[in-house]
Amino acid sequence: MLTMGFIGLGKSTHRYHLPYLRTRENITVKTIYNRSPKPATPETAGIHLTTDLDELLNDPAIKLVTIATPAATHYEFAKQVIEAGKHVIVEKPFAASVKEAKELLALAAEKGVMAMPYQNRRFDGDYLALKQVVERGYLGDMLEVEMHMDHFRPDQTAHLGPKEEGNFYGLGVHTIDRMLALFGRPTAVSYDIRSLRNPASVDDYFEADLFYGERLKVKVKTSFLVATPYPQVIAHGTQGSFIKYGEDQQENDLKAGIMPGVPDFGIDSPKNYGTLHYLNANGDWIDKQLPTPLGDYGRVYDAAYETIINGKAKLVSDDEILTNIEILENGFAKPSPSVYHLN
Repeated sequence: MLTMGFIGLGKSTHRYHLPYLRTRENITVKTIYNRSPKPATPETAGIHLTTDLDELLNDPAIKLVTIATPAATHYEFAKQVIEAGKHVIVEKPFAASVKEAKELLALAAEKGVMAMPYQNRRFDGDYLALKQVVERGYLGDMLEVEMHMDHFRPDQTAHLGPKEEGNFYGLGVHTIDRMLALFGRPTAVSYDIRSLRNPASVDDYFEADLFYGERLKVKVKTSFLVATPYPQVIAHGTQGSFIKYGEDQQENDLKAGIMPGVPDFGIDSPKNYGTLHYLNANGDWIDKQLPTPLGDYGRVYDAAYETIINGKAKLVSDDEILTNIEILENGFAKPSPSVYHLN
């Protein structure tokens, strides 16, 4: 059994973590720290709630701590957890800068513990569908991939804060991670990062193109003013194309109070299955729908368990962590639009 705790008891802990951990028999949540007192909820039933951080950090039974607090606090909390000799999962972003990320990873190596971001969006159905298409080679050599996380939320309220509170760090951190997991480190990145709803706000629009050598280009894009749904995934290769509409259904089910473990949780509608148009080995054009793989954010914790208990490699490697933060950080190094060349 892996015993763990949380720092932070907001929406993220309640919606994206605890419901999945409830379905894991090999992981138990013992303690949750929050700076101010919070009432118990059905999600926290049986879990000790405290406003004393030392109580959590000094508990020898707790081996893993997840940090689910505002972005600006991640570095300091992660450092305290690692110094206490505990493994740590950090909500996005893992850190605000490459410098901070390197310090945390070096400290974790020194202490012999795992430090990793909570990249739950590796287990969205739309990404898993794209991953399946790429790995099975349906499209031949990949030439172009486009992945969206769009919404229509025309709120013009000014949302102020550092860049880490914007949507490039908030959502781009996920879509970039997916591309790093699929294709590795790019050679260059071009950026268009803006705020469309209110110029005084942190960014709510971004388009970043990741270039891989001479042929492959990957686009990750988010806007909060997209009224007509755009495909979540567009992929083209030397032998065909793949298009998928519709976002992963886990978040919608969670918002509706439908929890993991319930039949049909997170299942995609057949009308949103991705469509393949490709040349087979005989030179025939094939058209077919690809059923969407079932997503499960709890698989981040399954992977963490395997790393902590069985010594397996981390789900998100140190190189992927650092490259992701490097790409995010350099999106703000120059006025947008801009281009950054990776070494």
